[in-house]
Amino acid sequence: MTSFAETVPLVGPLATLEPLSLDHAEGLGRAAADGELWKIWYTVVPTPDGMAAEIERRLRLQGDGAMAPWAIRNTRTGELVGMSTYCNISQENLRVEIGYTWMAASAHGTGVNPDAKRLLLGRAFDTLGCNAVYFHTHWHNHQSRAAIERLGAKQDGVLRSYQVFKGIVRDTVTYSILSNEWAAVRQGLEARIAAHDA
Repeated sequence: MTSFAETVPLVGPLATLEPLSLDHAEGLGRAAADGELWKIWYTVVPTPDGMAAEIERRLRLQGDGAMAPWAIRNTRTGELVGMSTYCNISQENLRVEIGYTWMAASAHGTGVNPDAKRLLLGRAFDTLGCNAVYFHTHWHNHQSRAAIERLGAKQDGVLRSYQVFKGIVRDTVTYSILSNEWAAVRQGLEARIAAHDA
């Protein structure tokens, strides 16, 4: 059986996901600088100087079977634009969470994110046989919440005082897509991707 923490290249018309490595550090540092994403108070994005350490952290978690990390590249331009992972992996329960995702400001609205999510969801449901894929985000991260809802994920609830985040107690909004919902979600994503790929 394939380990849920294993990463393989995933290629779409707008997004290419590559197994994360330290070779990505410089390009991902430039992507994080595009919009100074580490300054956003309700999310965590590494600084350019901290990128190598964050890549090493994700790779350690992958070695423990707890995470599957990818670098995201714009397929058309070849530019590295961000990162995403499977996290909170529960292979015995056939579920993963897609999280720790960020993208350069200039990649927003380009269709790269829906294509990357289509690739990750397709692997989760079609290759790994997941029953469910989850998404968690900060209550105040309205941009992320709207993006998750545009995917077709349904809100399961709000986990109050779920974690201490940057020294403040955070409420976390949890969403999911179930395997029997994947066909409709995929159709919606493919329509969004086609609009950018015309």
